[in-house]
Amino acid sequence: MSYLRFVAGNIRFLGFGYLIAFMSTFGQTFYIAMYSGQLREAFSLSHGDFGNIYAAGTVTSGLLLIWAGKLIDKVDLRLYAVLLCVGMAGACLVMSLTQNWWMLALAIFLLRFAGQGLMSQAATVTMARYFDEFTRGRAVSLAALGFPSGQAVFPAMSVKVLAIFDWRDVWLTSALVVLLAVPPLLLWLLKGHGVRHQAFLERTIGLKDRVADTARRQWTRGQVMRDPRFFLSMSAMMASAFIITGLNLHQVHLVESKGWDLTIYASSFFIYAICQVGMAMIAGMLVDRYGARFLAPFYLLPLMGACVVIAVFDTQASVFAFMVLAGTSGGAGATIVSTIWAELYGVLHLGSIRAMVAGIQVISSALGPAVFGWFIDAGISIEAISAACGIYAFGAGVMLAALFRPGLILFWRP
Repeated sequence: MSYLRFVAGNIRFLGFGYLIAFMSTFGQTFYIAMYSGQLREAFSLSHGDFGNIYAAGTVTSGLLLIWAGKLIDKVDLRLYAVLLCVGMAGACLVMSLTQNWWMLALAIFLLRFAGQGLMSQAATVTMARYFDEFTRGRAVSLAALGFPSGQAVFPAMSVKVLAIFDWRDVWLTSALVVLLAVPPLLLWLLKGHGVRHQAFLERTIGLKDRVADTARRQWTRGQVMRDPRFFLSMSAMMASAFIITGLNLHQVHLVESKGWDLTIYASSFFIYAICQVGMAMIAGMLVDRYGARFLAPFYLLPLMGACVVIAVFDTQASVFAFMVLAGTSGGAGATIVSTIWAELYGVLHLGSIRAMVAGIQVISSALGPAVFGWFIDAGISIEAISAACGIYAFGAGVMLAALFRPGLILFWRP
């Protein structure tokens, strides 16, 4: 089935996944980081202080997400989508009203919980759950285009908007848009979802007791937590969130250290988005053909290259090489990491499993800014930090190869 025919046949539901992924931008690190200078100035925070506050809010959101994320398995998706919009609007409102560091921590917690946490989870879980193994990769990759779309639009827009308006007014306006405009559109995109959900139940509920066939087994979250593959693979898959979030939150310091122009850096996210979109679509087709486990060992290699670029090169043009490599890895990862759990553990309890995955990823994305902030305050160069991250990315790829493609490791033995 071609991409165009697939899109035409599922345009509304794919549009739901895309839109909710796009709206998660308000809680993504690259967007919040655009306001880091204003926030640090307003509350007299160092890089390390801001990193610690960001980490505290993000870790708390990740821990709560592990519990709250499983609600998508139990609550009607239409009601769930509206509640997500209410939560995101409230988070934006709190940010606009922030007066001190603890309110800032609360705002960051709410933004990360609603955006990077629940909205991101909803976008990928719904696609992976309601499409079968022959179309799941394409569905996830198309819905995940909402993430790079946000990266293409919001950073460059923020630079222009902040030159005219106060940052508090921007967040207040965002709250009104999310609350008033987005829910009706999401409900329209979910028209007929009751029939879709009933078909899903009829297709999967009969598999619940077929535990002898492990390829079709519907694992519970408790069973997943007893599977050593899960935590070993997560230790590797945390690399992307840890590295990219750490670099993005401290992008102002990165730009200043390199002598780059912040406007050019912000605009280059458009290149990141293009590469992420292209690779996500390619990865979607490859996942449908070969499976996510087959591809998992390779998606972190471009991220390793992106870290090397930051560690070695100082010219302004190296920004674009970094964005190309990071976007390529991000696009492939968005599809592979979102589909591999359905391959391994089934789709019946995918919401609760994906919530645990998302919670761990959110926590890792909190550690990155905190660790980077400590290192920066300690006088360690951004080049040294990036070199260490490149080593981590390479080791993570080897770990995934050992888990899912052991033949590659055996082939490399002398």
